[in-house]
Amino acid sequence: MKLWKTILAAAVLALGGSQAFAARTDLVIGITLEPPHLDPTAGAAAAIDEVLYANVFEGLTRIGPNGEVLPDLAESWAISDDGKVYTFKLHTGVKFHDGSDFDAGDVKFSLDRARADNSVNAQKALFASIDAVEVVDPTTVRVTLKNPQGSFLYNLGWGDAVIVAPESADTNKEKPIGTGPFKFQSWAKGSSITLVKSDTYWGAPVFLDKAEFRIVPDAAAAVPALLSGDIQAFPFFDPDSVAQVKDDPRFKVVIGSTEGETILAINNKKPPFDKLEVRQAIAFALDRKAIIDGASAGLGVPIGSHMSPASKAYVDLTGLYPHNVEKAKELLKQAGFENGIKATLKLPPPSYARLGGEIIASQLRDVGIDLEIIPVEWAQWLDQVFTKKDYDLTIVSHTEPNDIDIYSRKDYYFNYDNPAFDKIIAELNLTSDDAKRNTLLGEAQKILADDAVVGFLYELPKVGVWDAKLQGLWENAPIQANDLTKVKWTD
Repeated sequence: MKLWKTILAAAVLALGGSQAFAARTDLVIGITLEPPHLDPTAGAAAAIDEVLYANVFEGLTRIGPNGEVLPDLAESWAISDDGKVYTFKLHTGVKFHDGSDFDAGDVKFSLDRARADNSVNAQKALFASIDAVEVVDPTTVRVTLKNPQGSFLYNLGWGDAVIVAPESADTNKEKPIGTGPFKFQSWAKGSSITLVKSDTYWGAPVFLDKAEFRIVPDAAAAVPALLSGDIQAFPFFDPDSVAQVKDDPRFKVVIGSTEGETILAINNKKPPFDKLEVRQAIAFALDRKAIIDGASAGLGVPIGSHMSPASKAYVDLTGLYPHNVEKAKELLKQAGFENGIKATLKLPPPSYARLGGEIIASQLRDVGIDLEIIPVEWAQWLDQVFTKKDYDLTIVSHTEPNDIDIYSRKDYYFNYDNPAFDKIIAELNLTSDDAKRNTLLGEAQKILADDAVVGFLYELPKVGVWDAKLQGLWENAPIQANDLTKVKWTD
């Protein structure tokens, strides 16, 4: 009898034991914002890349977890001696998720589409230096630049530069088709976006079979979702909620860096903010420590210009405008506003904006600037503020990497125009030497600070909370992404 039980137990173990202890292959990830659509090449919202970058769509290059440039659809490249011609050798055997073949023609189509006169690419400026894109053969593409550009390979790693097919480009907003390790399965509007493993992926297979991005706009709902196990990871977690889970051994709390310059954006061409003294008054009125304590649980790193403190080119300019109420009042008086200013502050949904907005409104009120707070949803913010420039002040984190050049764009929502700054950016675009680039970036930071173009607040911290058995999620956020290519469960 005892022998029979032993044999039976062994049989059960042989049949089902390996399955019982197999690692999970599904994952539910919490995200705060729902993307407006699912095409990274046609929208500025970070939420698009947070779902699709490196998962569904790929570029010639990609940005790694430490901000490094890595090969992606291009397995290698050669650069001409004058720095103007890039010849890319493409991987073979790559297919789009609809079964069509990827080749050099898709690269030419994607880059030409991104730089076309009628391009709707939110980062069209990334492609402005391209003079011509030529198909040498099905696996070789030659890109000729108008001038050398030190950041060209990095720029090709942005989500805005992913490669799409002509056949599906127009429908990617609702049904994205890429070449990545995951393919799009479904989008339940207002609820979740689901990706599943692509069985035809050309590269290293991923560990997960299914990944659901669950939309949780209410920060208060994130903790119960984690505790119940409904959601296993929040790569971008509300800092104010960390205290509720940091001592729970079931979870990892990982605090890293981002490229998210959190700013009080100012409409520089709209009176009275077209006056330097008014913008400088705002800068002196801001108490960064109070804002960081109240809007990011004390985890944000103060900034004085548009550059991440993690960058080698960073210059600490936080001392240029120390918190000084009397100085702010004096500058407003000099500008002719001793009786104060009334303005609006449009706040998008993230807690850093809504919480920070209340604090900043109080601080500006102390110096004579009375703000009407107007909460807006992201679609409204993108339409009213970003596109139509219909705003006085707003708060947003610019999470795009190395994007100080946005202040040189004439149609950008800051409405900032300074030829001296533009000249530095133009020279930067022609420079590949790292030391010289860092010097130019330092000069650019100083101009932005001197002009008080916006109220520079802090670098957004990346606070991640996830199941302790999960591995492979990024600690830092060099770009706006939730790269799942290395994510797996451990036993």
